Amino acid sequence: MDDQLEMRLQLFREGGQIKPEVADFVTAELAALEAEGRTVTEATAGMLTSHLMMALTRLLNGEAIEQFLTDDQVAAELAGHPDAVSRARAVAERARQELGAALPESEVNFLGMHLAVLSQQTPAAPSS
Repeated sequence: MDDQLEMRLQLFREGGQIKPEVADFVTAELAALEAEGRTVTEATAGMLTSHLMMALTRLLNGEAIEQFLTDDQVAAELAGHPDAVSRARAVAERARQELGAALPESEVNFLGMHLAVLSQQTPAAPSS
């Protein structure tokens, strides 16, 4: 994780708009992605970080998250990224178990899009 992404996380933590448990959860998810060899930087994961922080906080605050008009388009785009979809569903399940925040399908899809972009921005491992 680069300094800029660390700063984004710090700003969320210090800003008071994000619950500490959400910041901890998202930080752990980013660390797990990095441990898997993903390139986790401000450029590759900044939007993912903000989106997930805000969505989880809204859910924990009891705010509704509406379906998006682009849900079908996003789902169609994700058909070519099954690993990102699987990862997004796993993150959503962990959020439900650890935080009690059940992400709706539209949020899972957007999370999948962020993860697909992150995977595309991670250099492939050299072949043996």
